[in-house]
Amino acid sequence: MGKISLLTLAVLFGFVLDQVLGDPRNWPHPVVSIGKVIAYLERQLNQGSPKERRRKGAFLTCLVVGGSYLVTWALISGAKLIHPLLGLAVSVYFIFTTLAGKSLLDAGQSVLIPLEQGNIQEARLKLSWFVSRDTENLAEKEIVRGTIETLAENFVDGILSPLFYAALGGAPLAMAFKAVSTLDSMVGYRNERYKDFGWFSARSDDWANYLPARLSVPLLLLAGWLRKMPARRAFKIWQRDASGHPSPNGGNPESVVAGLLGVQLGGFNSYHGQLHHRAEMGDVLHPSNFADIVCCQKLVRTATWLSLLPTLCLAFLLN
Repeated sequence: MGKISLLTLAVLFGFVLDQVLGDPRNWPHPVVSIGKVIAYLERQLNQGSPKERRRKGAFLTCLVVGGSYLVTWALISGAKLIHPLLGLAVSVYFIFTTLAGKSLLDAGQSVLIPLEQGNIQEARLKLSWFVSRDTENLAEKEIVRGTIETLAENFVDGILSPLFYAALGGAPLAMAFKAVSTLDSMVGYRNERYKDFGWFSARSDDWANYLPARLSVPLLLLAGWLRKMPARRAFKIWQRDASGHPSPNGGNPESVVAGLLGVQLGGFNSYHGQLHHRAEMGDVLHPSNFADIVCCQKLVRTATWLSLLPTLCLAFLLN
């Protein structure tokens, strides 16, 4: 087999493995190791004047992202020297670990089940596991909103972006992207501790997701059309509302999903007791309830499988 077919197979097998297994507990996971490295280096580097922190934060990003790429490349190259199929297997495993297709839907399901049972307290707790906003006093419609926003936004950085970079540059580039995403989730905050040190990590995440976020729009619209959702209305909502999102990327998938589901996303969120407002996206066509989570899961699942074909074509053509 040539390099082209091996890479295409690695992307395909990694995708399927993620859809079947998700994120098995107790399996060795490269992202956990990346997180430990980031935590250690942050403690050593995050000090000094604001200017020094910004410089050290940029150095951290370059070191972790570059190191993730090189370590992945070295391990795959070493495996290929033993046997090409071993190299393929290692590539498949690394690509699999960068994807979050099944685990994203499982996260939505973990909130959906207690909502269906009327257990609001349990639903609040499960939502708190994957959002940074305060969830202790959320009503059902706000729990639903938080879940849908998570499913929509993470369709990009948990599924489409790693697939895109795996197709462009194989497992090493996909793992480099995952390092960028992990840095953003750990140090890319605008609080006192990270506003200077994490600025470059946050900007790098914006840059890395820029194109995939915009590719998510036609994929989600097509998925909605296939599921007989109002794709034309969703397109108009995207044109109207996407630019109002504080993230340069998040408004693209969230506005489309809001339009397809007929709900409104955005609004007021509480973070550590402080209220923050985000521009609203979409129109309230019906009161939000747990059935909207089910529709969103189906939409994201369809868009995820639709994402596979263009990424396989990209892997075949460019590699």
